[in-house]
Amino acid sequence: MADEEDRELGSELARLQQEHRDLDAAIDALHQSPAPDLLRLQRLKKRKLQLRDRISFIEDQITPDIIA
Repeated sequence: MADEEDRELGSELARLQQEHRDLDAAIDALHQSPAPDLLRLQRLKKRKLQLRDRISFIEDQITPDIIA
């Protein structure tokens, strides 16, 4: 059961990382535009932060705790 859960977390992690990269590209494109939509830019940045938090959470779930 744990292997299946790890695979699901891994696939979700990959999907979220791709979405994070896509948002990064979208934010860069908006910055380059002559009159950027500041509200849209703010929303994209907020979504990117949410993704980063979720990615960190999943990475913590996948990585075992090692007590040295």
